[in-house]
Amino acid sequence: MATIGATVLTLADFAKSLDPNGRVATVIELLMQSNEILQDMMWKEGNLPTGERVTVRTGLPTVAWRLLNQGVAGSKSTKAQIDEQCGMLEAWSEVDKDLAELNGNVNAFRLSEGNAFIEALNQELSQTLFYGNSGIDPEEFTGLSIRYSSLSANNAQNIVSGSGTGSDNSSVWLIGWGANSFHGIYPKGSKAGLIHEDLGLQTIQVQASGAEAIGGTRMRAYQEHWQWKAGIVLKDWRYVVRIPNIDISNLIAKSSAADLTELMIKAIHRLPNIGTVRPVFYMNRTCLEFLDIQRRDDVQSGSSLTYDNVDGKRVSSFRGIPVRLIDQLLETEAAVS
Repeated sequence: MATIGATVLTLADFAKSLDPNGRVATVIELLMQSNEILQDMMWKEGNLPTGERVTVRTGLPTVAWRLLNQGVAGSKSTKAQIDEQCGMLEAWSEVDKDLAELNGNVNAFRLSEGNAFIEALNQELSQTLFYGNSGIDPEEFTGLSIRYSSLSANNAQNIVSGSGTGSDNSSVWLIGWGANSFHGIYPKGSKAGLIHEDLGLQTIQVQASGAEAIGGTRMRAYQEHWQWKAGIVLKDWRYVVRIPNIDISNLIAKSSAADLTELMIKAIHRLPNIGTVRPVFYMNRTCLEFLDIQRRDDVQSGSSLTYDNVDGKRVSSFRGIPVRLIDQLLETEAAVS
């Protein structure tokens, strides 16, 4: 049986939340990450209560040249339908009423705890977007890595290998966001984005042991609920490019390292029509660092890597395409073959 301290706040946790003056302390969020894909992600309401049914054309009709007084055989195109599913990402926060009210600043204490929940939800959604596998975990949606996982698959032309081996690899992604290419979804009839319910004071049942476990024990607690119904739809696989097999140890040692600039140029040319989508590159912190270093080593001026201001923030870009930081992109990926 799990201990109380593993699921709810204790007095020890409360003490760590106060500054020397007894006020709720400003928490240094050492676990906070940058997962900027959530800023770019386009969202659309699905056409199913569980996600979206996508109709894809799989074949073109047969056409022919005709001579006078001769006919042409009839033909038709072929289509296929794919159901994309959403998942329900949820979290509950329950704080003992008397614990929250110890210092007289209930709202500040609950807000501090709530920020941690929001960060955890953001990280989990970002991780699932790339690595989710509904075949193993049916409660999740299937992420991009599973969809671009073989150099012999039908979509292999959009997998540009960095030639790394072993199990210390990472991937760079080029995503062309658009209503007819790739976007996020939420179930039909539901709400988009992260939903937060402040349920206020509730009487909750807590875990107990011994004789108390028979009838359970209860306490008054401030209760909050978070829910995020989300999934992804890959309507046209040609508008997502994966650059896998970037060997991190080689990158750091600058020995047989992947040429990130060359690989990213190749990825750009895999998109059928870049003008019809909003393209963005995504990579982790190490890849972004060494992209910058490689560009400095290649060209001291006139580099393809530039910095532009977007909404008052400095945004890195490569050949006019934004480059975003995703801390959830692993450095322990197996080689894609």
